[in-house]
Amino acid sequence: MSIDFKSRAVAGVRGLQPYQPGKPIDEVARELGLDPSQIIKLASNENPLGPSSKALEAARKALDEMCLYPDGNGFNLKQKLAARLSVSPAQLTLGNGSNDVLDLVIRAFADAGDEVIFSQYAFAVYPISTMAVGATGVSVPAKEWGHDLDAMAAAINDRTRIVFVANPNNPTGTAVGRDAIVQFLRKVPEHVVVVLDEAYCEYFEGDEFPDGIDLLPDFPNLVVARTFSKAWGLAALRVGYAVSSAAIADVLNRVRQPFNVDTIALAAATAVLDDEDYLQRSREVNRSGLRQLAAGFEALGLEYIPSSGNFIAVDVGERADQVFQGLLQRGVIVRPIGGYGMPRHLRISVGLEAENARCLDALKEVLESLNG
Repeated sequence: MSIDFKSRAVAGVRGLQPYQPGKPIDEVARELGLDPSQIIKLASNENPLGPSSKALEAARKALDEMCLYPDGNGFNLKQKLAARLSVSPAQLTLGNGSNDVLDLVIRAFADAGDEVIFSQYAFAVYPISTMAVGATGVSVPAKEWGHDLDAMAAAINDRTRIVFVANPNNPTGTAVGRDAIVQFLRKVPEHVVVVLDEAYCEYFEGDEFPDGIDLLPDFPNLVVARTFSKAWGLAALRVGYAVSSAAIADVLNRVRQPFNVDTIALAAATAVLDDEDYLQRSREVNRSGLRQLAAGFEALGLEYIPSSGNFIAVDVGERADQVFQGLLQRGVIVRPIGGYGMPRHLRISVGLEAENARCLDALKEVLESLNG
């Protein structure tokens, strides 16, 4: 007799839907019979420059230690990060991507009966991890596609344990400035943990970036989450980190899995922090790419959400799924975001200039074919 293991799973897990990542190039090539070398992927907010040469060199050297367990404390990376960010190594928690760090916060501070607040259209991992521990997710309606911080503060009650604020936000690309973040933090009770998810912070343009790390001394309940996956170009290696008070970091490190960041990832992340030229090129390519895509959407008469990340959500109409499939047929992978409650939008990552141009050309072809 077969056992229904789904029914035996804990209640929070039974209600979950798996996270759906962007389609990989090989999968699209297999499904559609396309040449993988002719496919471009603008679906997962990856760095189009490829990896840093310094990160590659460090990763290759680290391969010689493949038979050994990693440094479970990530000493070298923590030292380098602490110096760069002007914090103590005791304030750092390393994760298998920032995804891991976000999950650690929920496992450490939320339980059945507790509430976790996040914005409508925010990163899918927040509700997934919340449900997995049996806590209740509270999705606060967005304001102009972004966080309504006043409404989020008003949603806090005695059961609230964590509030997530993504800045810039994925998948909408919206962002809030320093004054708004500070005013919000002042409204949050000191026992409620606030996670400022800054996965895309390196792409933020202007003087209003509310660097969460600068706010830590005034708000001991704050956790800042960042990643090496985007602007630093290490998505495949899965390295993220949290910066918080030493007291919160101590709690997070109690639930962190041992050796959660591998030796190659640690080496590459430590090395890439010395490649300031790579970071600046990443920013420049993204800045020009955002302008290129926005101009292309305007030429096609499409509305889009101005973005502070390395992607843009564009409204392609009620047939967004057909537009997505049409782009796939032309070897262009983007991201449908109906699962985020945005069925008319596609999220398009910024690529190199030629990739952006090809995406826009393909988008024009698909729209013309659908409109007859």
